[in-house]
Amino acid sequence: MAFPMTPTEHPEVTGSFRVKDTSLTHLTVHRKSGEVFVGAINRVYKLTANLTELRSHQTGPVDDNAKCYPPPNVRACKQNLESTDNVNKLLLVDYAGNRLVACGSIWQGVCQFLRLEDLFKLGEPHHRKEHYLSGAKESDGMAGVVKKKGGSRLFIGAAIDGKSEYFPTLSSRKLVADEESVNMFSLVYQDEFVSSQIKIPSDTLSQYPAFDIYYVYGFSSRTYIYFLTLQLDTQLTQVDATGEKFFTSKIVRMCSNDTEFYSYVEFPLGCTKDGVEYRLVQAAYKHRPGKILAQALGLSEDEDVLFVIFSQGQKNRANPPRETVLCLFTLHQINLAMRERIKSCYRGEGKLSLPWLLNKELPCINTPKQIGDDFCGLVLNQPLGGLRVIEGTPLFDDRSDGMASVAAYTYGDYSVVFVGTRSGHLKKVRNNQSVCFTAVFYADIVSAWAFGVFLELVVWE
Repeated sequence: MAFPMTPTEHPEVTGSFRVKDTSLTHLTVHRKSGEVFVGAINRVYKLTANLTELRSHQTGPVDDNAKCYPPPNVRACKQNLESTDNVNKLLLVDYAGNRLVACGSIWQGVCQFLRLEDLFKLGEPHHRKEHYLSGAKESDGMAGVVKKKGGSRLFIGAAIDGKSEYFPTLSSRKLVADEESVNMFSLVYQDEFVSSQIKIPSDTLSQYPAFDIYYVYGFSSRTYIYFLTLQLDTQLTQVDATGEKFFTSKIVRMCSNDTEFYSYVEFPLGCTKDGVEYRLVQAAYKHRPGKILAQALGLSEDEDVLFVIFSQGQKNRANPPRETVLCLFTLHQINLAMRERIKSCYRGEGKLSLPWLLNKELPCINTPKQIGDDFCGLVLNQPLGGLRVIEGTPLFDDRSDGMASVAAYTYGDYSVVFVGTRSGHLKKVRNNQSVCFTAVFYADIVSAWAFGVFLELVVWE
C-alpha cells in the first residue's frame, strides 16, 4: 500500500484526557477491564477505556530533601526541607493483590499501593531500607515486572544516581498481602553472602563517576525475566568521564525462580542499517507474531518476538539523535546466543566479561554440565557478560521525527506495529508476505500523549 508522505487527516477522536497542572509520565492498562491508570508528577489517575477520568489520587508535593536518608518522616534530617514534587517512575498492576503499585521519586523512592477500584491508598511502606527503591528523579530510569509464582514478586531495575550504598540496581522483592507489613519489598532471598539483588560496586563508581544503568523496558517470557537497559560504555568513555560519554544497550536475562541471581546474563544489543550503527535503545515491546510473520521467521505463533527502537550512535543518552530505527528480535535468537555463551564458559573458554560488576576479568571454569533451555546457573561462572552484539533485523527507519515508543498487535494474519515520535506523529507499519514492514498510516497526534505515553494505550495485553 502506498505510504502518504504528508500527514493524513486527523483520525476521529473517541476519547481524550488532558491535564494542565502536571506532566504525565507512565500508564498501564488493565488487561481485563480496559481501564487506564496514568502516573504523573504528584498524581495518579484512573480513566475509563475511552479516557474519561474516574478518580485521581494525589502523591505530592511533600517536604523532602534528596540528601535525607532515611526520609525525614522516619528520622530527623539536618538538611533543609522544601516542597518537592513526586515524579511517578513506575506504575504496575498487581492482579493477585487487586492493587496498583505506584513508585515515585520522593523519600528516596518509595511506592504506594492503591486499590484498583477507587485509588484508595492501602499502604506506603517506608520504614526500612528495603522500602527505598531509588531517589533518582528520572522518570524513565526504572522498570519492573510482577511475577506470580509461590507468591507475587516484583523484579525491579532502577537507576541509582550514584548511591550504590543505598540502592541495588536490580533486585527481586516480595509483594505480600498486607501493605503495611515489614516484609513488603524485602528481598526474596538473603543470607550472609548471597541475596536477590545486584549492586553497582563502589569501585566502579570511583573509577567512572557517571556510571549508572537506566532500565528502559522489562518483561517476562516463559521462565525468564528480561530487562532492556542503557549503561555507560566503560570501554569507550574516558576513565574520568569528563569528556564525551558513550553508552551501550544491553539485554539482561534471569530465571524467574532464581532467588540467588546465579542465572544473570547480559548481552549488548543493537541494530545496523545501511552501514550505520544504532545503539541507543529508546523503547521496546514484546509480542507474539501473526501467522505471516511467524512463518517468515520460522517460528511458531506462540513464540515471542521483540520490537525495539534504537537511536543512532552511542552518545547523548538524555537527548538522543532523531535518526532512529525500528528493529525486530526473536526471543529464540536472544536465548540461543545466551545459551551458547554459557556453554562456552562452562567449557572453560574465555572470561566472564562483566567488568562493571566484577571489577576484574575472571576466567571461566571448565565444569562438565549439561546446559539446556532450563539451566539457571550455578555458584560458579556467574554473572556472565556477552561478547558480541546481538543484532536485530531493521524494519523501518525514521531520520527526522525521532521514534520514541512502540506497541504491536496481530490483525488477522498480520503483525501491525504502532510507533510514536517525539515530534508528535503516530505511524503504523505492518508486515507484507515476509519480514519486510511497510508504513501504511501516518497521522498527527500532537497532544499530551505525543512523547511516548500515547502508544501504550493502543494495545492492551
